[in-house]
Amino acid sequence: MRGTVIVGVSQLDLARLQFAATSIYHFLFVPVTIGLAFLVAILQTVWHRRGDQDYLRLTRFFGTLLLINVAVGVVTGLVQEFQFGMAWSSYSRFVGDVFGAPLAIEGLAAFFLESTFLGLWIFGWGRLPKGVHLATIWIVALGTVLSAVFIMAANSWMQHPVGYVVTSGRAELTSIWAVLVNPMFLWSLAHVLLAALVTAASLMLAVSAWHLRHRSDHEIFERTARLALIVLVPAAFLVMLVGSELGVSGDHYQPMKIAAGEALWNTAQPASFTLFQIGGFTVNDQTPSFAIKIPHLLSFLATNSPNGKVVGMNQIQAQYERQYGPGDYRPNVFIAFWSIRGMAYLAGLVFLLSLWGAWLLRRKKIADSRWFLRLAVWAVILPFVMNTLGWVLTENGRQPWIVQGLQLTRNAVSPSVSATTLALSIVVFVLIYGVMALVDAALMIRFARKPLGPPPELDEHGVPVPAMSY
Repeated sequence: MRGTVIVGVSQLDLARLQFAATSIYHFLFVPVTIGLAFLVAILQTVWHRRGDQDYLRLTRFFGTLLLINVAVGVVTGLVQEFQFGMAWSSYSRFVGDVFGAPLAIEGLAAFFLESTFLGLWIFGWGRLPKGVHLATIWIVALGTVLSAVFIMAANSWMQHPVGYVVTSGRAELTSIWAVLVNPMFLWSLAHVLLAALVTAASLMLAVSAWHLRHRSDHEIFERTARLALIVLVPAAFLVMLVGSELGVSGDHYQPMKIAAGEALWNTAQPASFTLFQIGGFTVNDQTPSFAIKIPHLLSFLATNSPNGKVVGMNQIQAQYERQYGPGDYRPNVFIAFWSIRGMAYLAGLVFLLSLWGAWLLRRKKIADSRWFLRLAVWAVILPFVMNTLGWVLTENGRQPWIVQGLQLTRNAVSPSVSATTLALSIVVFVLIYGVMALVDAALMIRFARKPLGPPPELDEHGVPVPAMSY
């Protein structure tokens, strides 16, 4: 029952841990699928237009990595939807009429579109006309984007609920258009799609860099290094700008999240951005013992004005107590503070690395720069850490709300699921997902390091014969 405890950990904590574990694992694969489907479609388009078999070989090579990613990771998102009905049934009962609509559309339309045309792309080599086969991979890419659209619409509604009324104790959807033009949704979607491009381009760059270092088909992999950098430079720059605008929306609709992200306890105008600080993360310790600050920067990031006012947590807490009643409405400040900085600092590193690669590419020295190639291989880890920190900030910063201003997380858990059941399920999920992660990593590394192999056999129309298989 609600509030049960096992070994000092409450049912609520276990339910949150369960969902966090599956969500973080699932989202390791989502941006790769979205971004890599787009890049593979570009490679196949170049082959379709030029007839250059090297681009066909690259399409098949990176298409294999895309399929591994989909097979091992993306389908784990289905587990999350079952959790809404099992561990979070009170939430589903209260907001299911609103939250369930975009999820249903995603599953019945976007995911169906994506999976169907991915199958046609896999088995359509040599069987479908060349142009039709090319269209299938672009539809796959479109399907991944549509999945992101509806998932982010649902999540953004939790951050800033709009287009609903509460009737007989249930939230009911009144305007799907309001959900789709939600300011939090528009900026969040742009941020996720750009992050997906950064992740996939970093992966393509890392694989290309490894082959360039080992002189394995290096002339061909220099092409994918070029494509990766062409995508990575603007995407890495824009993801930081969009993140800043998302902060402006957050300051308006979720001021507590912004204040917690700065560990700003009291209102400031102008407000400084802290690069680093020691202490100052709890109610009983609100003043850091050491801090490095940039004057006016937080005001600019939160309000688009260097002298804008940023409300502090103490003032927001007092306002929420008057509005919603007694309670602690502050999230974990330490997690919010460092997650936003980790995400921002790593994004800056990725952008600088991409500029270095673009400079080397322009000077035609990328294949000979051993330091850059080494760093590019290891830098593939950075976008995955960035994505994880972004979701930690998004979800932790909203606490204690599961739906901002509408339902508290403690009121959303299932009353009939015991802490013991949740604890056992977490152990099972961690073990299964741990094995899957090892399998995925082994397969991705193995196939990423494989040589391209000989050019495929083509028929009289220049189309690969059906014997080609993954």
